[in-house]
Amino acid sequence: MSIESYGDADRVFRRALAASALAYTVCHHLGLLPSGLGSGPRGTQWADWLDLLVPWLVLVPAACALWAAAVGPRVWIAFGAGALAYASGHGIHLAANSVGNAAPGPTAHLWDEVVGHYIWFAGVALVVAALALAMTGRPCAGVVGHVLAVGVGLTWATNAIGGGTVRFSLVIAVAVIAFGWRNRRTMAGVLWVGFAPAVCVLVAELIVG
Repeated sequence: MSIESYGDADRVFRRALAASALAYTVCHHLGLLPSGLGSGPRGTQWADWLDLLVPWLVLVPAACALWAAAVGPRVWIAFGAGALAYASGHGIHLAANSVGNAAPGPTAHLWDEVVGHYIWFAGVALVVAALALAMTGRPCAGVVGHVLAVGVGLTWATNAIGGGTVRFSLVIAVAVIAFGWRNRRTMAGVLWVGFAPAVCVLVAELIVG
């Protein structure tokens, strides 16, 4: 690969990675929309319909980043497994949450707050792992990259608190920090910066909660 083509691929990688991080940070807070943007068809909320776009907005740019990075089969397998879990868990959560809004009950709670969240967040962890592997060996990120990393880390923490996966998410966050620290002289170094605040938030939740 020529220097010019590597430079183009690296720009695509960085921009796609940034787009995925931004989408994750914004879209994983749709629950904060006032009154779910109002009532939609058949007892739903408009935010439920908007939530259908979340896997596409997060996973498509992440896949583009991996394509630009020309990663190997093992990284694609990790990403594929993560994407399937992400989409499955998100779909379970979305459906059960929408039903729960209209007719709350223990079954909707189980699929939304327990099964859906754990599958969804496990998928996020695998996607982050695949992207982290692609980030190693690349030049360190700039200010924007660090800001986005902090946004991703804090979103991971707030989702864990809202989704009842605090202990599970804390273990993952610590592992991400360890990986980021070991690779701190590369782009992957943003991971320890981004997830350090997440660990603080999650530990505080365990202590206070």
